[in-house]
Amino acid sequence: MINYGGIDPEYSSESSSSIVIIPVPYDGTSTWMKGADKGPEAILEASGNMELYDIETDSEIYRSGIYTAEAVKEKTSPEKMAGAVFEKVSGFLEKGKFPVVIGGEHSVTIGSIQAFAEHYPGLSVLQLDAHSDLRNEYQGSGNNHACVMARAREVATVVQVGIRSFDKEELSDLDMARVFFAHQIHNNNDWMDEATEMLSDNVYITIDLDVFDPSIMPSTGTPEPGGMGWYQSLSFLEKVISRKNMVGFDVVELCPLPSNKAPDFMAAKLIYKLLSMKFKK
Repeated sequence: MINYGGIDPEYSSESSSSIVIIPVPYDGTSTWMKGADKGPEAILEASGNMELYDIETDSEIYRSGIYTAEAVKEKTSPEKMAGAVFEKVSGFLEKGKFPVVIGGEHSVTIGSIQAFAEHYPGLSVLQLDAHSDLRNEYQGSGNNHACVMARAREVATVVQVGIRSFDKEELSDLDMARVFFAHQIHNNNDWMDEATEMLSDNVYITIDLDVFDPSIMPSTGTPEPGGMGWYQSLSFLEKVISRKNMVGFDVVELCPLPSNKAPDFMAAKLIYKLLSMKFKK
């Protein structure tokens, strides 16, 4: 497995690192374009080309130590995969590490959220996503990528941002007061304070890359027009991270295109930006 950021061993060993990157190359339930299992490797490969100084935060967060763990390789079923992710994340939380899960399709998030919810009672989950993912079951599994937030709501409170697609059957399960639809937020930032205040003190952030507009993030399994932009998303995330305790996050659903490496780099950079916001102090 490639080392995130191409970071020197001095700052990337498990013992010396505060941060742990956990790759989960799983794509067992996606329903349109396949390839999200290639996402973690593409992110790690692209990350080696980043500058490790972050301009906005005037920081070099890699000095906090970023360890790239062995990938979660369980692929026999989404349920077993979620259990393997739960065990992996729980183990690093018990060691006092800051886990970051990289997918893989969005179902990899289920085990991660369950681990964080057990470790942080009263957890809230902030979802940035094009899709609501609130089906209770889909294609015979409750751990399908379309069921992620249904499972999250069983263990945490949820705020959803960037949503612009869902099946009508999910309508009754949407908490409209806690959903910030893409068409409502695309041309203003007035919603950011309200969304942030809905979160509890401890927040887990799950970012499905299809929350971004396909013009900058075409490499997803289910791209949707009308998505968020880079700076609007970072402005919101900076507000959340500065006011709340982000305890962990994931970045999922990169479906890399061999002909276009820019989205791979964007995903790698997004991870580093969130870490820079979290650890700059």
